[in-house]
Amino acid sequence: MLLLAMLRHGDTAWSAEGRIQGRSDVPLSDAGRLGVQGVRLPKLCAEMRSITSPLARCVETAALLGAPQAVREPRIVEMSWGDWEGRRLADIRAELGSAMAKNEARGWDFRPEGGESPREVLARVRSWLAELSAPTLAITHRGVIRAIYATAAGWDLRGKPPAKLDWTAVQLFRVADDGTPAIERLNLR
Repeated sequence: MLLLAMLRHGDTAWSAEGRIQGRSDVPLSDAGRLGVQGVRLPKLCAEMRSITSPLARCVETAALLGAPQAVREPRIVEMSWGDWEGRRLADIRAELGSAMAKNEARGWDFRPEGGESPREVLARVRSWLAELSAPTLAITHRGVIRAIYATAAGWDLRGKPPAKLDWTAVQLFRVADDGTPAIERLNLR
């Protein structure tokens, strides 16, 4: 089993406004850059290879953390939210009402209009997990970390998660040869 440390990118103007980013390539905000500069990764991350989503907010986060040459891995890009990108989730819930509640109750099969489901996110991420060959620090997105966490925790993405994740902390997993994740430690600083 290998260790996989996962960290969400720094904040953007959209995340500060509560807007869904998805695959939209929104850069870090000035506040996001300052936040990342204040991050002190756990010592165990120092010996790990760094991988990043190809989206600018992750690439810049990796650079600010001292890994400007981090390999870009397209399989750890954020979940596509399709037509809902740039919108606020609260606004979508108000607009769609019970239809949105039914969609969210589908858990792994929740699907934004024109986007992808968490199950599809996990499928592409799982192939990457199965190829890991060294301890890795991945700078990625909430949707990707959430899919790995849900799998490791046995959570079906319905209702509240078993544990609250701190999106500014490292989430640490053990990954089996077949790509199956297990929780090692959450909210590590």
